[in-house]
Amino acid sequence: MKTTIFRLLSLTLTIAILPAIVVCQTQNKSAAPSAQASAPAQTAPAAQAKPVPEARPGDVDTVEHLLAAVYDVISGPAGQPRDWDRFRSLFYPGIARLMPSGRNAAGEVSARSLTPEEYVGRASAALSKDGFYESAVANRIEVWDHIAHVWSAYESRRNKDEKPFARGINSFQFIHDGKRWWVVTI
Repeated sequence: MKTTIFRLLSLTLTIAILPAIVVCQTQNKSAAPSAQASAPAQTAPAAQAKPVPEARPGDVDTVEHLLAAVYDVISGPAGQPRDWDRFRSLFYPGIARLMPSGRNAAGEVSARSLTPEEYVGRASAALSKDGFYESAVANRIEVWDHIAHVWSAYESRRNKDEKPFARGINSFQFIHDGKRWWVVTI
């Protein structure tokens, strides 16, 4: 039964990520063969003019390190700007999304989709101004071939030594391109 559940979860994850991979492959097929061969591994597709910053090797070598890097890069004391180039370097170029969801005061659920760049624009001032620390409490990691899914229960604080003001769960999808791990969605 456990094997069946794992296979269903793997199939579900594959179906969820496959359209994004197909879009990326379609974009790459439209480029000239010589451009494809000479393009660096961390360059955004042609639709995005801005190249992806080089990642720290220790941030992207394992699923666990990538997860820790995501939490680390958004966390810090009030007044400390975040390293948004490090943040950008973690996300698969051109297709990555952050999809926060939640309930409002009336109990209604809503969700939105943001690119990493949109997240930077929305979160930059608030994270620096107020101080923010988010850390994993427990993680459930499942890896199949080049795909990983992580359920990560977290706590959020304004200062490291305070009680959490929020708790929740993040659902991460990662992909390994043969060289490194990338965030596809959160």
